[in-house]
Amino acid sequence: MTVLGVIADDFTGATDVASMLVRAGMRTVQVIGVPHGPPPKADAVVVALKSRTTPAAQAVADSIAALRWLQAAGAKQFYFKYCSTFDSTPAGNIGPVAEALLEALDSDFTIACPAFPENGRTVFRGHLFVGDQLLSDSGMRHHPLTPMTDANLVAVLQAQSRGRVGLLRYDTVGQGVEAVRARLAQLRAEGVRLAVADAIDNDDLRTLAAACAELPLITAGSGVALGLPAVYEARGWIQPDAQAAVLPAVGGAAAVLSGSCSVATNAQVQHWIDAGRPALRIDARELAQGRPVAAEALAWARDRVADEPVLVYATARPEAVQAIQSELGAERAGALVEQCLATVAQGLVESGVRRLVVAGGETSGAVVQALGVQQLRIGAPIDPGVPWTQAEGRPLLLALKSGNFGSTDFFSKALGQVA
Repeated sequence: MTVLGVIADDFTGATDVASMLVRAGMRTVQVIGVPHGPPPKADAVVVALKSRTTPAAQAVADSIAALRWLQAAGAKQFYFKYCSTFDSTPAGNIGPVAEALLEALDSDFTIACPAFPENGRTVFRGHLFVGDQLLSDSGMRHHPLTPMTDANLVAVLQAQSRGRVGLLRYDTVGQGVEAVRARLAQLRAEGVRLAVADAIDNDDLRTLAAACAELPLITAGSGVALGLPAVYEARGWIQPDAQAAVLPAVGGAAAVLSGSCSVATNAQVQHWIDAGRPALRIDARELAQGRPVAAEALAWARDRVADEPVLVYATARPEAVQAIQSELGAERAGALVEQCLATVAQGLVESGVRRLVVAGGETSGAVVQALGVQQLRIGAPIDPGVPWTQAEGRPLLLALKSGNFGSTDFFSKALGQVA
């Protein structure tokens, strides 16, 4: 029976949280969009939506549909997963979705905690840090769709929410589970609906998971999920499976597609190029002019991919992205690139590529949908938050990487794991 039902606001975020659960032995399956059939047999089911940057009303509707399906699957607790950099705008979508899920569950309180210390995301006094920088000083301030210019999560979330937003401070979290429960009860009694929770290490995440075990809904990045399997095992709800992360070998050719323009992905693309590996850049301006960029990229890749992995990328520096967006508009530029890379992915898989690394949440969503993937088995992590996955029933491995995640050598490291 499904114990945990997760609603993720993008595809890479879904694999991120699924990876956290699998590493603790929780049998986890990721489904693409809201399914129509019966649930898979798993301890946790993660529904991957593409709702991070859609209009808030659509994000709410999609999330409620996912919740209803997970309720029918018998899930005992629910988890709304968003990015560890709290990607959103003053209009949403974190606040509106969280409040809608609370109402649908007839609940009035939960936490909000994007912390993921293993990837340098920590929350202290309600402020989100990316490594040693405040969120507002990090590369996220240049994000093309959700520029994050305020590190104060209480203020950010309050701007998106109708209910009152409060703070669960680090000094309370450090006192342990009972202190956290007492403080949460106090905040709830004071009329707080969403409490931003501090967390600076994995022990804090485990404390929060245990303290929130009775809440119908948890909202967080993937970090809090780290502590949930132990809570469920203690209750007798799951039996950890040491083989939960094992995926079959598939062989075949390999490729990398990159649409993210984050600081981390820019470094990863440059590392690949500096190593002398084959790489081809696509330009949104040429796509807008009607040039057959996807067909040309496919022809280029097919000539090389049998001999060695190739990279097709639209990744660019912030100033270049801003210039393109000023000419084409952010939405149009993004949609053109996503569609092009999705078309390239289809052609590569038809040509025999069986191992595909995709960088960027929006790009991953477009690629997975274009490939007709309905369900993913979750494998072992490549780097924190990024596992290999297998398209259910197909000899196809996918690594769906959030733009902000992964070491500089991530692409080669990922392909080396499944060589």
